[in-house]
Parts: sequence; structure tokens; C-alpha cells
Amino acid sequence: MNGFHSSVSARRVQALVTCATCITLHDMKTSALTIRLDRDLERRLARLARRTGQSRSDLVRDALRRQLALAEFRELRRRIMPFAEARGYLTDEDIFRDVS
Repeated sequence: MNGFHSSVSARRVQALVTCATCITLHDMKTSALTIRLDRDLERRLARLARRTGQSRSDLVRDALRRQLALAEFRELRRRIMPFAEARGYLTDEDIFRDVS
């Protein structure tokens, strides 16, 4: 096969996408997580999946990535605030004023 090396285990290959000129291998180590959704949230998720053509899993993974990035940003901001305040940066406007 084009581009497929025997060192890549077949069970580790999640998907093989073939087009006229290329073969793309997706090798993702994944784990499963079970969550419970109330009826309204499940209905909204299913409706969005139908409208966008994305799987529910893709939508949930994207939402989780965004939520984790937001939580990480908030944590970083919480940790850096004492240093910023010591230098006179008390609001976002103070920062924008100096970097603009």
C-alpha cells in the first residue's frame, strides 16, 4: 500500500481514507467516556449533529476542547494576576492601553 509502513499496527489505525492521489492514515489513540445527558441536551446535540453533518462525538469533543481551553485560560489568568496587579495592570483596558 502507498505510504503504509508495516511498523504501523493495523489495530492502531482508526481510519483509512483513500482519494485519487493519496492515502491518509489517521492513527489516534482513543479512550471512551460515558456521560449522561438530560433529554433536552441530548435532543439539542442530536439536532445540531443532523444540521452540521458532524457526529455527536465530534461535537462533544470540540465542546470539551473549548471548555478545557477556557478553564486553562482562567487558571493561568488567576495565577498571573498578582504579578500584573503589582505592575499596575488592574483591568483588561490597562493592558489594551499599553499594547495598542
